[in-house]
Amino acid sequence: MKSWFFIFFLLFGFTSWAQTPKKPAVDLESFIERLFPIQEEDIDYEAIYEQLFQLYQNPINLNKADLEVLQASYLLTPNQINQLVKYRYEFGDFLSLYELQAIPDFDLTTIENLIPFVTLDEIPNKPKPFLQRIKEEENAYLLLRHKRTWEQRKGYTAPDTSSTGKLSTRYLGDPNEIYLRFRIQHSRDFSLGMTLEKDPGEQFIWDQKTKRYGFNFLSFHLTKYQLGNWKTIALGDFQASFGQGLVFGAGYTVGKGAETVPTVRRSSIGILPYTAALEYGFFRGIGVTRKIRNWQVTLIGSRVPRDGRISSSLDSLESNQDILTSISQTGLHRTPSELSTKGQLNESNLGGNIQFSSPSGRWMAGANFLHTSFSIPWVRTPSVYNQFEFSGKSNQVGSAYFNYNWKNFFFFGESAISASKGTGTVLGLVSSLSKQVDFSMLWRNYSKDFHSFYSSGFAENTRPINEKGLYMGIQIKPNPTWKVNAYYDAFSFPWLKYRVYAPSKGFEWLGRLTYQPRRNFIAFVQLRQEEKARNLSDSGEPQLTYQILPIRKTNGLISLENQLTKQIFIRSRILWSQVEIQNQKTSGIMIYQDVQVEKGKWRWTGRIGLFDSETYDNRLYAFENNVLWTFSIPAFSGRGIRYYLLAQRQIGNRMTVYFRFSRTSYTDRETVSSGLQEINVPHQSDTAFLIRYALK
Repeated sequence: MKSWFFIFFLLFGFTSWAQTPKKPAVDLESFIERLFPIQEEDIDYEAIYEQLFQLYQNPINLNKADLEVLQASYLLTPNQINQLVKYRYEFGDFLSLYELQAIPDFDLTTIENLIPFVTLDEIPNKPKPFLQRIKEEENAYLLLRHKRTWEQRKGYTAPDTSSTGKLSTRYLGDPNEIYLRFRIQHSRDFSLGMTLEKDPGEQFIWDQKTKRYGFNFLSFHLTKYQLGNWKTIALGDFQASFGQGLVFGAGYTVGKGAETVPTVRRSSIGILPYTAALEYGFFRGIGVTRKIRNWQVTLIGSRVPRDGRISSSLDSLESNQDILTSISQTGLHRTPSELSTKGQLNESNLGGNIQFSSPSGRWMAGANFLHTSFSIPWVRTPSVYNQFEFSGKSNQVGSAYFNYNWKNFFFFGESAISASKGTGTVLGLVSSLSKQVDFSMLWRNYSKDFHSFYSSGFAENTRPINEKGLYMGIQIKPNPTWKVNAYYDAFSFPWLKYRVYAPSKGFEWLGRLTYQPRRNFIAFVQLRQEEKARNLSDSGEPQLTYQILPIRKTNGLISLENQLTKQIFIRSRILWSQVEIQNQKTSGIMIYQDVQVEKGKWRWTGRIGLFDSETYDNRLYAFENNVLWTFSIPAFSGRGIRYYLLAQRQIGNRMTVYFRFSRTSYTDRETVSSGLQEINVPHQSDTAFLIRYALK
């Protein structure tokens, strides 16, 4: 009963704020897809999408931003950044965003992409009292989202009874996913918000014993900016980003993609409010940054419960001791087994950063430190590949980093060491060699025992550990119509990996040719190839239980986008994949057509696609439009048809409603998925419904 009262309070208790002000329109989905045309399962798209939206909600002040802040957006080339800073130095502060047209090398496409993420607004010298600014803030909203799969999964059926009389496991809750968010903020002044979520299969229940209070996940934050010499004061949930992400690696980091040059470099954007619904990878406590002339000092204190699998072991005195065998990052608590991991340990963090920026803004240097401790010792289940992974009750990691700008060259690097004496190093540069050519290069070296829990350093692995590599990227734009992007990345893994029980190496390259004769028409062809080793079935020889052989994957993409009229947009694509294992080749193909129509207060987006993939290795990832703040890149394997329809409707000045229906029908199987997720029919239908309400 308490939980429903809490929801009622959120829905109707904040009716004194004004509606959200209008901002320049931006298609966040298309923008992020340009950065992530290479889809993989191990990339945290939701967190990246959230950070991009925060950039949209907290635009960069062009009259105050330094080189570091401008680079962090990935919106401009090194040469464009230098031209902008030079223009500002010669002519003073911008009076209008229309002045961007006067900056050399700023074309119309660049300006259109940039404007939604920048501003010239200033905070008044004598603002109103803080509480009054909160009460009067126009950018305040409430968002409610519901998602569901309508075919019955096995986890929601009646349990079976085994021969011993034991009932089989089933999900504890219903198949509905419910997401609720409240947010009020003013760019570069403050941000206050709360996020609640219940995943499919979880119970909606108020149970203090299992730390469930209606929704299964609760996140909250209050962040204040520019309070005297205090640059940032964050309470509640937050993240941090400094250097190249080897110690503090939160934020808008993308790595390898079709934007082959600027995205290899991380930026020191400092403390950020945490607003995503992912239940791992954030601090909870207090984080502060204080500026002292050209110095800034950041301190972080955090204590947050984590999900983990606990077991007992005998110590040297033969007494039982609880140990942590694994940490769960899924955030799912659908079954008694999953629920038993919820909040089983506490993670404490104490860290800081010190950073110096030169008065000219041309260079900066800093140092990071983070101490992490767990309430229960972490002792992993022994395996052939994890001998050098973290084990124990606490870890320390520290680093030093630098950024230096010389003409059109951005040099950057960071070197870190953890308590295990494992090291990680990144060195790189991003440059505009000419008006037509941009280039990037990055070298990294992460030892097999480098441990950093909040790192997002550039890597082929999902974490910066046990890897060496060299990346080179280039962009050539001979004229406004044509553009060529390419990169090559060579890497090696000195120690064993999961599913690779020997040292290995590999490579990856991508080429993309883009043709855009006018603003509303764009076509491109993209080809990508990757080769990495993997354990395969044994060779039949008694002394070899498995073979380690290279797997070569090739992916192709042809895309055509055309804005036929102001109301009608179409996108046509062909995706292709080929996998070669021991000279045996398998392939997959997907063809789909998108149509978007706007009429009055309605906006309709639809797709129909056909796919045919021989194996799971040939699976194809296809970006899809979804309801607001929901990012979707599903993978397709097997044979079937995929279609969806997304409707958006503006109701009055305060409310926007979204509804999406999608369905995948398979022709090569009788069931979908497996285990408790199994659907006993050859199709899956999903809906998403979202209401965004501007408060006041």
